[in-house]
Amino acid sequence: MSTPFTPAEVRHAVELLASRSLIRLVTEIDDNGAIPPRRLAGTLPDLSTHQLRSASDTARAHGLVRIAPGSGLELTQAGAELADLYDAMARWARRHAVPAPVCEFSRRIRHVLDLLAPSLSTERADALSPLTGDGAEAGLARPRTLLIQWLADNPQVAWVPEPEPVA
Repeated sequence: MSTPFTPAEVRHAVELLASRSLIRLVTEIDDNGAIPPRRLAGTLPDLSTHQLRSASDTARAHGLVRIAPGSGLELTQAGAELADLYDAMARWARRHAVPAPVCEFSRRIRHVLDLLAPSLSTERADALSPLTGDGAEAGLARPRTLLIQWLADNPQVAWVPEPEPVA
């Protein structure tokens, strides 16, 4: 399966999707339902106010969460599918004990995204070969396919804003 992503788009998408605060927000809502905005700090006490605001703003800007009247932040369809993608990546990472036999969920997601990133760029089609051979990397074909499909359905995540011209 080919991808239409440039190296810059891949970097942007991976950085966004691998954000610890975004992973925590999306998976918390997926696991426990909508979070009233005033309860974010109490629900995710390991994240600073800045991290919570940034994750919430980023998730809303990319169509991953919405504010539902009366219940708070809830996942959109894209957000629910991202939570499923995170779960698939974490399962692969746990099965292969990477990056370590015991580690935080968000660290596993980042590790898998970092492994997949080189195979997502239009300029690096040859990078897929390690993912289809023997060994642990072969199992990455399914998470890669899921990621490509999710990115194709949500191209706004990979979009890199044009730098503003200097006057």
